[in-house]
Parts: sequence; structure tokens; C-alpha cells
Amino acid sequence: MPQQSEPEILATVSASAPRRMMGIIVLAALGGLLIYAGLAQPPASLGWQLFLLAAGGITLFLTERMRRASVMTLELTREGLRDTEGRVLARLDQIETVNRGVFAFKPSNGFVLTTRDVQERHWNPGLWWRVGRRVGVGGVTPAAQTKFMAEMIQTLLDDRRKDQG
Repeated sequence: MPQQSEPEILATVSASAPRRMMGIIVLAALGGLLIYAGLAQPPASLGWQLFLLAAGGITLFLTERMRRASVMTLELTREGLRDTEGRVLARLDQIETVNRGVFAFKPSNGFVLTTRDVQERHWNPGLWWRVGRRVGVGGVTPAAQTKFMAEMIQTLLDDRRKDQG
């Protein structure tokens, strides 16, 4: 039985350890402070106390999501962009543009892809998000890795356009 070969990985992006730890620590501290403020110094109104406790709980939940998500690596192949869990962020034939400009609505140290079709929403805090036709890559990632990946995607898109005429 012939073994299916793994596609060639052209570029990877993974979380920077210092940025990852800083992001997790800051989010955990914020969540803890919100819960502490709601319990130790409760506001006069029960509604505000519940708000502080809920906001703290949500922040701690997002901290855990970020911790889990930032362990993954994003991989660019000739087929598209995927994470190490196998989730496809965007297929190359669906990508229209790559935007990494200063004033682009993009994650820190990252870039935004615009796809042809609307895709399912998803968010991995600190690594990538997808809303509508946009896919944002970056956050706690090194700028050099995301810049290289964005340039590789742009090169692949230019090659595809040149081949199509």
C-alpha cells in the first residue's frame, strides 16, 4: 500500500516563549484581580459584583484558551495555511490578498488574509483568528516568522496569478 507523503512545509509560525508567558501572566493577573475586587471589596450593587466575578471568570477562561492555543504551530504548505492540529485556516486557492500594513486591522506582529468565501468563525487567542472573509495571524508570535510567512503567501499568490495569465 503506497504511503501518502506529507506536503512540504514552506514556513512555520509559533508563539514566542517570552511573549506567550507575558500574555498568559497578564491575563491571569487581570482575571484574578477582577475576582478579588468582586469578593474582597464588593461594590454596593449586587449587579456590579456579579459583573466583576463574571468578567474575572471569563478572563481566566480566555487565559486557559490562550495557553492551549499558543502551543500550536501554524504551517504553510502549497495547499494552504493550517495548524498542527490539522485545522485549515485558509486554502491557498481561496486567498485573495495578504495585508501586513501598519494601519491594517491585524494582530500584533502579524498579517491578515482576505479569502474569497466567508468561512466558519474561530479564534485561538494569541495565534490566529478567522471572522467572515478575514483570517488574522499573529499575536504572541515573532515578527520575523509572520513577515516571512506573509511574504511566502504573497509569492505563492503571485506565482498562481502568473500561471493563470
